[in-house]
Amino acid sequence: MRIAILDPAAGISGDMTLGALLSAGAPAAWLEDLPRRLALTGVRVTVREVKRSDVACTQVEFAIPEQPHGRHVGDLIRLVERAPLSDWVKERAVRAFRLIGEAEGRVHGVAPEQVHLHEVGAVDAVLDIVGGIEGFAQLGVEAVYNLPVAVGSGWVEAAHGRLPVPAPATAILLEGVEVAGDRGPVEGEATTPTGAVLVRVLSSGAPPARWRLVRSGWGAGQRNPPHYPNALRLLVAEQATEAGRVVLLATDVDDMSPEYVEPLRQALVCAGALDVQTWPVQMKKGRSGFRVEVMAPEELAEGVTAALFRHSTTAGIRRWVAERATLPRRQVTVQLSPEVAVRVKVLEQPDAAGGGVRVKPEYDDVLAAARALGRPPLEIARAAERDAEALVAKSKE
Repeated sequence: MRIAILDPAAGISGDMTLGALLSAGAPAAWLEDLPRRLALTGVRVTVREVKRSDVACTQVEFAIPEQPHGRHVGDLIRLVERAPLSDWVKERAVRAFRLIGEAEGRVHGVAPEQVHLHEVGAVDAVLDIVGGIEGFAQLGVEAVYNLPVAVGSGWVEAAHGRLPVPAPATAILLEGVEVAGDRGPVEGEATTPTGAVLVRVLSSGAPPARWRLVRSGWGAGQRNPPHYPNALRLLVAEQATEAGRVVLLATDVDDMSPEYVEPLRQALVCAGALDVQTWPVQMKKGRSGFRVEVMAPEELAEGVTAALFRHSTTAGIRRWVAERATLPRRQVTVQLSPEVAVRVKVLEQPDAAGGGVRVKPEYDDVLAAARALGRPPLEIARAAERDAEALVAKSKE
């Protein structure tokens, strides 16, 4: 499984994330086309190679024309919901703006969806957040993790005066995220609200214990201090999960409406669960209920357990450790049209099982492609499988 590890030793912002994604292999043409797909007319994207403390980095800048007015967070959520994005990207982008609305609302005492973002800042935030999420899909990444986040030190200038670092909204958005104890080398603001919310909606926490580095990239910040590289490092890796130990969690509930099972499943996956299954059970006193069984990596078991308690009505969870053997896997991306791509999982069969590969398109991508192209999902899945098999065969020539 391909994973990505954010290394925000000098902090993280939206433009740093985009630069790191391009440096790690995401295509510049994808980012240059993003404003058009989001119906943000007149926006120009500049990508350049720069150095930060003599480290080669990629810098991304948006030239945004003057906007007639600012936008509320609710407006930005509706813009994202209308955009031609995969369900995986759209769900995380919407959640990011809701988190920003809640954080700014707590700071300023207003309703989350009524939080107002200034003219250029609103457009910049949409590009940073949507691009910062979709870029990982462009890299074929299935899971994102992060090292401790540097927040900086001192003060930052805001519209209403000087504020201590981290700024109030950033501090709220970083709740539950591991922060570097020494605050990192940055004097001033190292992590912005946009950077903080990207960590919140993308990362499953600390990286797994074992992984193989594939490549890395550096995304430049605006400043260029002499004593450290003001850049975000992104590590792209393959998780070494061919064999290992996992924790199984199980619980039975009979006082929770089944319509909340899907939000529970999503929360568990976001916390790092590898698999979530549910099925109906007969409980005491003749009550109908359902069992939730979750598989999680050992290092993420506590966080997944906490999510199961938080998002369900259970009062107790059974846990045990199991050995798991899996096929080596990777991911390829096939283009069904210039604007529509589908990620496909490739499983390598062992020689004892006949060798060869099995391919499986990502379900959310198939549905999004079917809507975009006006074709049945089954037809899209078959086309993606065929193209993926051809791509794998070509790579072995």
